[in-house]
Amino acid sequence: MSKTDPNTQLQNLIRSLPQKPGIYQYFSKEGKVIYVGKAKNLKKRVASYFTKSHQSGKLRLLISKIDNIEFVVTNTELDALLLENNLIKKYQPKYNIQLKDDKTFPWICIKNEAFPRIFPTRHLVKDDSDYFGPYASVRMMKTLLDIIKQLYPLRNCMLNLKPSVIQKKNYKVCLEYHIGNCLGPCIGKQTEEDYMATIQQIKHIIKGNISNVISELKSLMNQAANHMEFEQAQLLKEKVEILEKYKSKSTIVNPKIDNVDVLSMISEGDVAFVNYLKISNGAIVQAHTIEMKKKLEETDNEMLAFALMDFRQRFESNAKEILLPFDPGIEIPDVKITVPQRGDKKQLLNLSERNAKYYQIERAKQASMVDPDRHKKRILNQLKDDLRMKEIPAIIECFDNSNFQGDYPVAAMVQFVDTKPNKKAYRHYNIKTVTGPDDYASMEEIILRRYTRLLDEKQSLPQLIVIDGGKGQLSAAVKSLIKLDLYGKITIIGIAKKLEEIYFPNDPVPLYIDKKSESLKIIQQLRDEAHRFGITHHRKKRDKGTLKSELTEITGVGFNTAQKLLWKFRSVKKIKAANFDELTAVIGKAKAKIVFDHFHPNDKT
Repeated sequence: MSKTDPNTQLQNLIRSLPQKPGIYQYFSKEGKVIYVGKAKNLKKRVASYFTKSHQSGKLRLLISKIDNIEFVVTNTELDALLLENNLIKKYQPKYNIQLKDDKTFPWICIKNEAFPRIFPTRHLVKDDSDYFGPYASVRMMKTLLDIIKQLYPLRNCMLNLKPSVIQKKNYKVCLEYHIGNCLGPCIGKQTEEDYMATIQQIKHIIKGNISNVISELKSLMNQAANHMEFEQAQLLKEKVEILEKYKSKSTIVNPKIDNVDVLSMISEGDVAFVNYLKISNGAIVQAHTIEMKKKLEETDNEMLAFALMDFRQRFESNAKEILLPFDPGIEIPDVKITVPQRGDKKQLLNLSERNAKYYQIERAKQASMVDPDRHKKRILNQLKDDLRMKEIPAIIECFDNSNFQGDYPVAAMVQFVDTKPNKKAYRHYNIKTVTGPDDYASMEEIILRRYTRLLDEKQSLPQLIVIDGGKGQLSAAVKSLIKLDLYGKITIIGIAKKLEEIYFPNDPVPLYIDKKSESLKIIQQLRDEAHRFGITHHRKKRDKGTLKSELTEITGVGFNTAQKLLWKFRSVKKIKAANFDELTAVIGKAKAKIVFDHFHPNDKT
């Protein structure tokens, strides 16, 4: 019995998929999850992978490796997004977005016990204790714990302080009691009711509800003062001052902005940096930035949506409003998504964007210290992948033609080595074998001349040739490479100016590289540099040609004399109008007489 064709198996699977929201998982032949995706309509989304033609080489590679498909139906698209996020973090599939963030963040724990202890921890235990966090900034967490310690004397011992145990009077107070850091609940000096009232205030502070605690402390302070308990009133006043000082430092916008999440994103090539801020009463209580790596040319909407769900799960956010730089196209029940344009909320978004930018800069600095060539290697590898090259294009040469209404045809070649201009290797070319405005023949000539010379002198050849022009110029250049037996040994492309299309020989369909891609930027830089270098040479030649036709046709007047006159008088018309003495002051008496007599044959000097 023959086995069923794998493609037929996949097609049968796709036909059986429901038209419901959910997630799908692609498996390799080894049974490993290689991709997890979400969909509003599972059948349509999965079928699109196999029925459409895809430009992305990475996507075509993924499809070729799919051996099996599994799916899970969800009630809503949001459920699918959450499940996708969890499965990606669980399996870390090769072709999914990669989160570069493996830190275990600390939490503040209020232990579920009599007279609860408060301490930092990186391990969450399911014992009904209260955990607050996680804190991406350990400094912020320690600041909070220090303030709590200044405000409230709490026990830090591990004694069992159940009422029945305390009544046995087996405990003695420790040093913490004698120095005022604990009120002695172990020997009944502090009631559990009083202790829990303190714990409730601490919970408000940790959550960012500092105003409520200040109001409560002020009320107690006034009561103490009215009862002539001035020492107690002074202690409460000091606590109020500590909290107001902390609040003034942490409040960054309108205190009415409460329980709001803020996300911003900086996308550069295949990497994105996403910053998250959690705002409570106008103050930042959580802040974190992550780096995300694209795998299948995911859109900015997809990247932001993935990061949003990751942060809300990670920081257990229940914010009812989220501020974003753009709408990623997802809906979260009972949550308002806002794209602020002005005001305090826009300031918060700008602050988040600055944090993302600072993180991006810091990552680049760290990478450059570890590997100074990392940036260069990344661009060259990206260029190699985008152009489907077999080797890294360490040497790239770019050619450009210039002419002026068919006259003065010239060309220029610029060379980049390891993504940087190598100006010593720049070359100008005067077209020798072509008559009239024929860009194709001119391109064929200069390519032939350039690489004939390199072969004769046994110099290094480039790995990539870029032609400034479309299919016509590219075809002309290919003719010369064929003559030199270099076609197929050097990658050659053309770049058309209008839509920045990349053309390959014998391929009518152009390649469109992402406008933000570093690959396209380096190709554009090459093209622009070749154009600038060529235009400079062309202008010089054209100016020299203009001098030749206007002035140097005068017997006895050469190029240098004509140039001196034009520098002084700016035009031939003004030279004609100049008198003999004015001409003499510039080019001397003998030359001045020749020029003056030419333009004024009937005048006697």
